[in-house]
Amino acid sequence: MYAEKLILETDADGLLKSMPVLPPNCQVEAIFIVLNESILLPIKRRPSPVIAGQGKTLGDLIEPIVPEEDWECVK
Repeated sequence: MYAEKLILETDADGLLKSMPVLPPNCQVEAIFIVLNESILLPIKRRPSPVIAGQGKTLGDLIEPIVPEEDWECVK
């Protein structure tokens, strides 16, 4: 038994960019250690400073604007 260090690279989908060449007719144990944890966290979206804080809530957020009698889907 001997150890061989391989550094593998993955693409944006986590798939190997190239397959390593391994010894023939052998069992190989693999332990994966992520060298750089470049997990992209979602960027929190922020409004433009020009329009930030300019919005206004008009009326009830729950109550529909149009009366239920005018809905075509309930007829």
